[in-house]
Amino acid sequence: MRTEADPEFAAVAERIHANVGRQGFMNLVGAELSGLSRGTCTIAVARRPELLQQHGFFHGGVTAFLVDNATTIAAATSRGQPALTAEYKLNLLSPAVGDKLICRARVIKPGRQVSVVAADVFCVNDGVEKHTATALASIAMLSEDVAAKTKSPAA
Repeated sequence: MRTEADPEFAAVAERIHANVGRQGFMNLVGAELSGLSRGTCTIAVARRPELLQQHGFFHGGVTAFLVDNATTIAAATSRGQPALTAEYKLNLLSPAVGDKLICRARVIKPGRQVSVVAADVFCVNDGVEKHTATALASIAMLSEDVAAKTKSPAA
């Protein structure tokens, strides 16, 4: 996490880390927030039998989950406000065969109501990354009062 060039980001990052820690599905999948800066997010998950489909590839649902979470978190970092996925388009480029999946999301256009975020997913095999998916997401930016009414974690 880089906060030295953006001292105001430290509080945002702390809140996001706390919220991610409360996400049951993130814990169930075994994913970890491995990178966070203003407008970006990286999430990784190690290969486990429970995350594979019948041919031994990472299940497409794992890729979709990484895109969903990473794009929303990246959007939340841009303005420090809660965010919720509105829509995403996911292209699976090749089977995800390897030891780990890494999703890197970056904000293309931050917005007060909707942010546009791109994400790329890579499968790591013997230290070599292979591009396995790409996505574009529309992320709804929530006001603090809306987020408080829903009792759900931001980002």
